[in-house]
Amino acid sequence: MPHPLRRRLLLGGLSATLLLAGGCSRSAKPQGKTLAKDATLLCLGDSLTYGYGAAAGSSYPQRLEQLSGHVTQNAGLNGDTAQGALARLPGLLQESRPGLVLVSIGGNDFLRGLPLERTRAALKTLLQTAAGSAQVVLLAQPKPVLLAAASGTLKDHELYADLAQETGTALFAEGWSYVLSRAELRSDPIHANAQGYEVFAERLDQWLRKMKFVG
Repeated sequence: MPHPLRRRLLLGGLSATLLLAGGCSRSAKPQGKTLAKDATLLCLGDSLTYGYGAAAGSSYPQRLEQLSGHVTQNAGLNGDTAQGALARLPGLLQESRPGLVLVSIGGNDFLRGLPLERTRAALKTLLQTAAGSAQVVLLAQPKPVLLAAASGTLKDHELYADLAQETGTALFAEGWSYVLSRAELRSDPIHANAQGYEVFAERLDQWLRKMKFVG
């Protein structure tokens, strides 16, 4: 049996280790500051934000507005890239003065085979620019592997986790990968249908509440 003093030292060391581990875990998932009731959500992205593949009024931003109680601006543009979204961002920030910017972009870069470092640089600048005016959440998009979509095994592109960690941005992971891995939630291999956008918005709303962005 350990000497009483040695036992106390061992227990103290274990407690310190657990506290340190807990602190690391919390810092890896930055909490938001609850938005004012009149704060606007700027949803910046491509066709997945626009709502391609579903009837008008079925996009995730519109469904999120109903769920969260916050006015949303749908700044989704079909076919847009990270550099395109970056170019649009200053005007959108000035126009809507959002409390939160939700960034979902990059899928078209991957599909077109654009240089990954160019996409990374544009996304990083975009996140840093948006963070100068509002809180920011990065919405991960999957690697564009059609066979993976058919088999229900889509995974987020690792670029998003890397950028979230590098910039200290909150990351909503496995949202689009979850939806686009399920045939009943897709309108085609790379777009959701109305039900898919609704499922995405519901999961995102729950996450925003858990992370304290929305009260």
